[in-house]
Amino acid sequence: MFQGETAITVDDKGRVAIPTAYRDAVARECGNRLVIAYNPFEAGSLYLYPFKEWERVRDAVNALPSTRAAHRSLQLKLVGAATPVELDGNGRIGIPASHRSAVGIEKKAVLLGMGDKFELWSEQAHHAQIRRTLSDDDLSEHMLDLRL
Repeated sequence: MFQGETAITVDDKGRVAIPTAYRDAVARECGNRLVIAYNPFEAGSLYLYPFKEWERVRDAVNALPSTRAAHRSLQLKLVGAATPVELDGNGRIGIPASHRSAVGIEKKAVLLGMGDKFELWSEQAHHAQIRRTLSDDDLSEHMLDLRL
């Protein structure tokens, strides 16, 4: 559903505009509702889930036994810190100050359409990820058969 990279600006109130190309899909598929959560795998970014996709993720994460530290960490970063947001009349969403501060999002950010969700990256963290190249040691068995 979502694909592509867009450089965006964070306004003084902590709002970002969802790119025009995605607004119809967000309205139609998500009822203008998204859920913001921390990316538990990469520093410097947030996940923005469509509400229905979020419900699936939330239920799967909450089903994990909380007796394991990794499960509790995932539950904390995804479910515990989840914040529902709704697009305003100008197609903007407010990113909570706590979330922006924790991942280093300031005035400039990058929104990535990742298929089933968006990722909102601090500009610095995104640039660092893009500059990082994969080595042979990084390749998983699943990646070896890809034809890129």
